Amino acid sequence: MSVGVVLRKTPGVTRWAKWVWTASAVLPGAGPADWRELRREGDTVEYHAATLVLELHGADTEAYLHGLTAEVPSLYVVMREGDAEHPLDIVLVTASPYEAQDYTDSGEEIVEKVPMPHGLVAWVRDFVTEFHTQETFVKRQRDKKDISRKEDGIGDPRIGKDGDIYASPSLKRRRLI
Repeated sequence: MSVGVVLRKTPGVTRWAKWVWTASAVLPGAGPADWRELRREGDTVEYHAATLVLELHGADTEAYLHGLTAEVPSLYVVMREGDAEHPLDIVLVTASPYEAQDYTDSGEEIVEKVPMPHGLVAWVRDFVTEFHTQETFVKRQRDKKDISRKEDGIGDPRIGKDGDIYASPSLKRRRLI
């Protein structure tokens, strides 16, 4: 499904950041956009910055389910620093909180959490109900080791060893004394 990303530009509160950019909304089913101005209130401006495709994958249904059960179901917008023409490049829109967390690890990308509209919540929920299968927990069995064989003295320098085992020169000197 195509999803438009709305970015909000507000004046910064410090002298080091002239502007603050945040993802403020998503527009399900939006058409193509290239930083189209949507609304202006004083110095605050909202842009329909880009439209990306939101893809859902059958292997990620557990992550989508986790995101849907949150207090506020959300989409995650992944952005990078842009060039002079556009301050931010929008890389990805995802419904998976796990994938969004992976993008935060590098520190290169900016990840914003945006509330998911009700229509998208229903669309993702339908996808999860159709493709999610609950995996049953299977405890791993331990390897069957033969513990009846005792090998006393392994690793103890006070016990003599066969000649083919390496011993450091200082360890050999202590044995000779």
